[in-house]
Amino acid sequence: MIVYQANKSGFIKDIENRGIEYQIARTYLDKTGRYAPDAELRAWRSSLQEMASVLRDDGIPDDTGIGVEFGIPQTSKRIDFLISGSTADGTPHLIIVELKQWSSSKLSVKDGIVVAQRGGPRESEGPHPCYQAWSYAALLEGFNEAVHEGDVSLKACAYLHNYTDDGIITHPHYAPYIEKAPIFLKGNTERERLRSFIKQHVKRGDNAELLYRIENGRIRPSKMLADSLVKMLRGSREFILIDEQKLVYETALAAARTASSDAKQVVLVKGGPGTGKSVVAINLLVELTRLGLLAKYVSKNAAPRAVYKERLRGNFKQVEIGNLFSGSGGFIETAPDTFDALVVDEAHRLNRHSGLYGNLGENQVKELIQSAKCTILFVDDDQMVTLADIGHSDEIRHWANELGASVTELELASQFRCSGSDGYLAWIDNTLGIRETANTSLDHGDFDFRVIDSPTELHALIAEKNRHNNRSRVVAGYCWDWESKKKPEAYDIVIPEFGYQRQWNLDKDGSLWLIAPESIDEVGCIHTCQGLELDYVGVIIGPDMVFQNHTVQTDPSGRSKQDRSIRGYKKMVQSDREETRKRLDRIIRNTYRTLMTRGMKGCYVYCTDPELQAHLSKAIKPLAPVVL
Repeated sequence: MIVYQANKSGFIKDIENRGIEYQIARTYLDKTGRYAPDAELRAWRSSLQEMASVLRDDGIPDDTGIGVEFGIPQTSKRIDFLISGSTADGTPHLIIVELKQWSSSKLSVKDGIVVAQRGGPRESEGPHPCYQAWSYAALLEGFNEAVHEGDVSLKACAYLHNYTDDGIITHPHYAPYIEKAPIFLKGNTERERLRSFIKQHVKRGDNAELLYRIENGRIRPSKMLADSLVKMLRGSREFILIDEQKLVYETALAAARTASSDAKQVVLVKGGPGTGKSVVAINLLVELTRLGLLAKYVSKNAAPRAVYKERLRGNFKQVEIGNLFSGSGGFIETAPDTFDALVVDEAHRLNRHSGLYGNLGENQVKELIQSAKCTILFVDDDQMVTLADIGHSDEIRHWANELGASVTELELASQFRCSGSDGYLAWIDNTLGIRETANTSLDHGDFDFRVIDSPTELHALIAEKNRHNNRSRVVAGYCWDWESKKKPEAYDIVIPEFGYQRQWNLDKDGSLWLIAPESIDEVGCIHTCQGLELDYVGVIIGPDMVFQNHTVQTDPSGRSKQDRSIRGYKKMVQSDREETRKRLDRIIRNTYRTLMTRGMKGCYVYCTDPELQAHLSKAIKPLAPVVL
């Protein structure tokens, strides 16, 4: 999605006619369904006028392509300004310009990080503009086939048109990224330097044809974290960390380097589905290990660890793999500060007690923080999906304070799954009754969401998607008993009115269900897919969620009696009915929210409750009629 496209002469004409920011804001509203905030309007007005001044040069062809606010595929990030054309020999060139209103900054010792006022009242740390520009170019090259296969030369730069050089923003500390994406500052000399940079790479205009190709280019499958793990451990830089991801990564590394038994550190990282928690966590594990620090990746859920270990098998010794990954219950008897750093993914899934019967240890959060000089915990309070889950943010803060650790809190706000659609997540929250948002209806965008009329059709659609690369699966709420555990020939998920009958995945493949090729015929659940990603996910919503009296309601009795996630709830209801009901309600809603956000490209849903099926269908905007 490009919010504004024109050639150079059209762009300058729009600037001269005044009000280009309102023209862009209207298009932005049409394409995203969201109003641009006043601060963004002011930024567009100021920065675009500055870019018009730069472009007023006869050496830059009038038919040079101009784009404003390009949404990077599979993320919620936008590139400020694009310039397209070609060199004299016809090689297509695309210039990315990161625009900033800044007039001052402060140095940070962290790699690629600078302190500046980023739209709010206070200064904060974040990526240097040159790092941003370079990382956006790398992402675009990685996701868009029009760029990758069209031999497009990508150039990136940063333009801080209010900033007079003070030796900070151009400090040698940032040289590696300034070399990748040059920086231009305030003043006529700097404006002329930027003009020269543009003229060096754009000799001929293309009337924004390249921008059109990029906007309509096919999105390439993004890298799967598990598939890239071997290369990462061998030193390959598989993922470009952008914006908040880069800040979290560098801050956590700094905390781990400086932590000691006398100065314990806890880094609490909050982020929703698809914000890159696991990508940052694994990158941290790799770098901490490379630095010679004793570190482990920890998760309560066995599925991510099993998949990562399977990918590493045959490339590393089992003892090496075992030293890198651990469950959350293995730190009961660990001596204090044994580890330099523990990277705890999906920390919201931590339990109070450990062991098969839940009778060992005191508190997993306490044990983890106690065991390491630096504990880095990635948490999403909206993904607590069992009554035993205690690893919410307050619990982590409590034990950090009890154990005398300094706490640093960070947030991963930008979405990198569901085709980068923050609107999709907000729509799920609103539609499932988790929280009220402005996203009452879902627009048809890059993310493929559908409500399917039958589970048979849903499974067939997912199986078809899976043929391409074995990255699509069907999952369901745990509303059917696991009959096949004792009777291998029996079916578990049976919906007779559609002739649908399938088995749970939990026996043969276990935690490796997500990557076992034949498991496409089976159905997974929350316990075997949380923390992992798919291309397409099919979700069967069972009788534990219904639509009655004009609202989405949950019914714990609709869950299988074998589901351990809410085991013991009837007894808990007797002692505290109101609080237990609230917890059960949130667990069921969180479960389906989590299942419906496993897909990077699409999600197909079937509901056993016809009223809920109709409710979801009505919450999707109808496709615009085709005009013949």
